[in-house]
Amino acid sequence: MKNIIKLIIVSIGLVSLVSCGKGQDQNAAQAAQPMPYPVYEVPTKTLTGFTSYPASVEGIVNSEVRAKVSGYITKVLVDEGEKVKAGQILFKLETQSLSQDAAAAKANVNAAQVEVDKLKPLVEKNIISSVQLQTAKAKLQQAQSGYNGIMANIGYANIKSPVDGYVGSIRKREGALISASDQEPLTTVTDISKVYAYFSMNETDYLDFIQAAEGATVQDKIDNIPAVRLKLANGSLYEQEGKIQTINSVINPNTGSISFRAIFDNPSRLLTNGNSASVEIPKTYKDVLVVSKESTHEQQGNVLLFKLQNNDSVVSTTVKVVAEVGNLYIIDSGVEKGDSVVAKGANKLRTGARISPQPVAFDSVAKPLEKIFN
Repeated sequence: MKNIIKLIIVSIGLVSLVSCGKGQDQNAAQAAQPMPYPVYEVPTKTLTGFTSYPASVEGIVNSEVRAKVSGYITKVLVDEGEKVKAGQILFKLETQSLSQDAAAAKANVNAAQVEVDKLKPLVEKNIISSVQLQTAKAKLQQAQSGYNGIMANIGYANIKSPVDGYVGSIRKREGALISASDQEPLTTVTDISKVYAYFSMNETDYLDFIQAAEGATVQDKIDNIPAVRLKLANGSLYEQEGKIQTINSVINPNTGSISFRAIFDNPSRLLTNGNSASVEIPKTYKDVLVVSKESTHEQQGNVLLFKLQNNDSVVSTTVKVVAEVGNLYIIDSGVEKGDSVVAKGANKLRTGARISPQPVAFDSVAKPLEKIFN
C-alpha cells in the first residue's frame, strides 16, 4: 500500500513539472512574438503652407486735425467714431476778440478807401502829384491785407475735417484753450475703408523670398506675389484676402530688416488704427515627400523615424526636414516615395527590432493636407 501511495505522489510531481515547463515555453513564445505597429507608405503631396509675420494695422489715410489759431473751444460738433466728410466743421473756437479786430480793420480799409477816392480827382486835375495817390493806394492795400488776415483767422476758428473718414479720440473739449503750437492734435480723421498692414522680414528671409518670386524686376515679383491673409489678435482669420503693395528699398540699419506693406479691404470697419495682427504669406510645395510629425522623434537636433525593412524589422533613419506645414514635415532626404515607415510609437523602438506591421492609409494619420497654417 505504501508503495502505491509513493507511486501516486511521484506521478503527480512529474505532471506538475511538465505543466510548469509548458507554461514557461508559452510565455517565452509570447515574449518573442513581434508587437503590432501601424505603418504607412511615404507619399508625395502638393500642399500650401503659410509663413507668419507680426504686423501693425493702419487706415490708408490718417490726417491729424490741428488748430491754426489760438482760442477757447466753444463747440465740439462731432463724436468719436463718427463718419465725417472733408470740409465738415468739427470744432468751433471763440471769435469775439477776432470779430472786434475785424471791425477795426474794416474801418481802416474804409478810411483808406475814402482817402484814395478823394485824391483821384485832384491828381487828374494836376492839383497834386500822383505820388500822394500811390501812397494812399499803398495804405489801402495794407489795410485790406490786415482785414483779410483777421477774417482768415475767423475762418480758421471753424476747424474742419481735412479728409473723408472717421473721427478718432477727441482730446480737448469745450472750454479748453488750444493753439497752433500744441504738440498733440485735437483728433485724427482716418479713412479705414481700406487698411494697410505693415510687417518686416530680416535680410535673409527677404532675399530668399524675393529670389523665389516670379518676375524679372522687383516690381514684377511684387505683382506676382499671391494674395496674403491676416490673422487677428484673437487668432481668427480675417475674411478679406490682401495684396502686398510695396517693399521698402532700404534696410533698417537698427534692425537689419526690410518693411513690407499689404492692403486689405475693410467694408465692415472691423479693422482700425492700431490693430495688431499677423500677415501670413502662402507658399505652395509641389509633389514633395511628406511624413507625419507623429512618425518622428528628435535626437541631438536630428529628426529621425523608423523605416520598415525585410517586412518585419525596422531601422532608424535620419531625415532632412525642409519645411513644416501644420502636422507634416516636408522631407528632402532620408526616405523615398513608397518607403514604409512606422506611423506611431517610434520612441519605443530601436534599430533591428522586429514588428508586426499593420498598414494604414497616410491620410488617416496626417490630416488635414490642404491649406494648413504654420
